[in-house]
Amino acid sequence: MNSHKILNDPVYGFITIPSELIFAIIDHPYFQRLRRIKQLGLTDFIYPGALHTRFHHALGAMHLMSITLDNLRNKGHEISNEEYEASLIAILLHDIGHGPFSHALEFSLLKDIHHEKLSLLIIEALNKEFNNQLELAIKIFTGRYERKFFHQLVSSQLDIDRLDYLQRDCFFTGVSEGTIGADRIIKMMNIKDDALVIEEKGIYSIENFLSARRLMYWQVYLHKTTVSAEKMLINLISRAKEVQQSGVNLNGTDELIHLLKYDYTVEDFQNSKELLDIFTQLDDFDIWGAVKLWKSNEDFVLKTISNMFLTRNLFKVDLVSSPIEKSQLEEMKKKTIQKLDIPEAYLPYFFSYGSISNNAYVAKDSILIYTKKGQVIDVAQAADLPNIKAMSKIVKKYYACRAKKI
Repeated sequence: MNSHKILNDPVYGFITIPSELIFAIIDHPYFQRLRRIKQLGLTDFIYPGALHTRFHHALGAMHLMSITLDNLRNKGHEISNEEYEASLIAILLHDIGHGPFSHALEFSLLKDIHHEKLSLLIIEALNKEFNNQLELAIKIFTGRYERKFFHQLVSSQLDIDRLDYLQRDCFFTGVSEGTIGADRIIKMMNIKDDALVIEEKGIYSIENFLSARRLMYWQVYLHKTTVSAEKMLINLISRAKEVQQSGVNLNGTDELIHLLKYDYTVEDFQNSKELLDIFTQLDDFDIWGAVKLWKSNEDFVLKTISNMFLTRNLFKVDLVSSPIEKSQLEEMKKKTIQKLDIPEAYLPYFFSYGSISNNAYVAKDSILIYTKKGQVIDVAQAADLPNIKAMSKIVKKYYACRAKKI
């Protein structure tokens, strides 16, 4: 088997695949599926360059993890070859449970099943295929490994996942405000009392990282047009499930129709390798293929929203800082029914409202600073960084979106 392959990444340049096991995991159909799932879902409707995939992100995160572990080794921390490889595998597979359009359909195509739960089930399935060689990676992924800083590198407020996606999303969207100094942050990482810490001289890089993350949320991840497009897609899939479960057979790939037809639980996936295989064949192309088929469907909602997607006729969206009054919502609903000339029963598919929130820093999951005096303190407690204290407050906005024309 080939190993030590070199890939050319647009963000970092050359990335090395360091072992035969990691190469085999990347080559597996479960992982190759990530090539067909865009990292930012429908965000390319707003930023046309945002066409990068979960595959790109996973490889980039693995690359940053290797740099981080090399840096920690250079600072005198003992990291065995087994721990090194397991950490790379854990970060490589951290998003493998994502379904089509990443977060957009996380709780509509499958009800109440978080992608991290599916990621773990898929990693466990891969572990069986690779003769239990992923045992340590699973412990690190789930936080059950005794050296806790490894899990922090995979999942925390300053994990390798965030360092890669902020840089990568900034690169492909062209939103320069999201630029972070990932190289410097990694250089400033250290371990104190088995916890991941940042050396004091890297504190301003952390402030920039948190500020960039907050800006990227409002300008990219929670952009009002992205919210609008995602609500349209959620409404479309909800309608498709209703139609399919009513006994009408929709056109679509076998995998998509199967998941539309039944409402599965986490336990169902735990108990059925066949069901997991069905899910791991599903990607963005299943949805787009269905949209193109449904544009001629007899069902008014499916036909209309599918055509709206294909012509980029997105919902109009209002985003405000305070809750929308009930009377205002009722007036919006009434006008939407009149303008679109639709039955009231169709309104939920063409009108959505709710809230979105952005908290750049959550104090209960601290980013720790290692001071020159040997103290470990929360970054928000640093006296000259009022911005971080402000960013720990949750900012909530409220939206109402509806079809402009059909």
